[in-house]
Amino acid sequence: MEHSKEQEEQAATIKAFEDVVNMSPSALERWLQTQQSRQVGLTHEGEHEAVGHQSGRRIVELLRKKHAQLDAEDYRQMRKVVGYVHRHLAQRPSGDVRDTRWRWSLMNWGHDPLRDEPD
Repeated sequence: MEHSKEQEEQAATIKAFEDVVNMSPSALERWLQTQQSRQVGLTHEGEHEAVGHQSGRRIVELLRKKHAQLDAEDYRQMRKVVGYVHRHLAQRPSGDVRDTRWRWSLMNWGHDPLRDEPD
């Protein structure tokens, strides 16, 4: 069976999203309830929640959705997450990043950079 270009793009988006999001929905939900999670990120004027925090809640929804339920807006958000995580990883500060705003911001977007490192 031949796959359409759109199906191939969707599959690539899902794979890229699953490659960068290394936190489970429950781990991400627990993280989003912490004070550190709320301390980082850009908050648009007139809003009370940072963009990354909003994205984190949306990522939890996406992780719990079946692939067949994903719509165009979901794929757009997934591509946004992939782009953010890749850009942010490239800005890694030197030294121990365990308790840094850099790590906390990435975690709001579903990626814990310490999960890729040995303890």
